[in-house]
Amino acid sequence: MAPPAAPLVIASYRGGAFNVSGTRHAGSIILLRDRVLPWAIADLAAIDAADLAETVAASGAVVELLLIGCGPRLVPVAPALRQALKTRGIAVEPMDTGAACRTFNVLTAEERRVAAALIAVP
Repeated sequence: MAPPAAPLVIASYRGGAFNVSGTRHAGSIILLRDRVLPWAIADLAAIDAADLAETVAASGAVVELLLIGCGPRLVPVAPALRQALKTRGIAVEPMDTGAACRTFNVLTAEERRVAAALIAVP
């Protein structure tokens, strides 16, 4: 059996983009241990709970915790979003985008089942 691939690492998150393992991704992203998905969201209020939950579930990744990088500051998660994720067995933790990036790096290094939905910051 082959060893698991090294997890993706967020190196920077400024200027409306993310540098993930040496590749620049403009705009908001959904980040899994092994892939980056574009995410057309610039504001937490615009998140469609069902779409986000389905995107994470359809990725095929087993995710137990979803970090939501809310932008430059923490914004509470809408109860409908929290419930939509909970029904799929996914806990949600909102934080500012910088904190979400750092937390994602730590948790993936610990081989935790985590994903991050990250709103790009200027």
